Amino acid sequence: MRILIAALLATASLLSPLSGSAQSMDVEATIKSIDVKQLNLTLDDGKTYKVPEEFNFDGLSSGVKVVVFYTVVDGTRVIDDLQVLSQ
Repeated sequence: MRILIAALLATASLLSPLSGSAQSMDVEATIKSIDVKQLNLTLDDGKTYKVPEEFNFDGLSSGVKVVVFYTVVDGTRVIDDLQVLSQ
């Protein structure tokens, strides 16, 4: 019986989704556009990044060079942190 339970637990652990597989990535680019209402930044890499609701847009505008640290959540790039390189 112990062998059967161990085999079931091993199989379940292999088939379970990996919740810890999300990785933070970063990109260095220039801001192309900002949508404050939709909480999005579009960079010159052509991709759109979602910002948290409490995000402070002060000092950001088109043409500002940034490093964006983000995580992909359900196919959406969500910004974890942002560093301004030059204005």
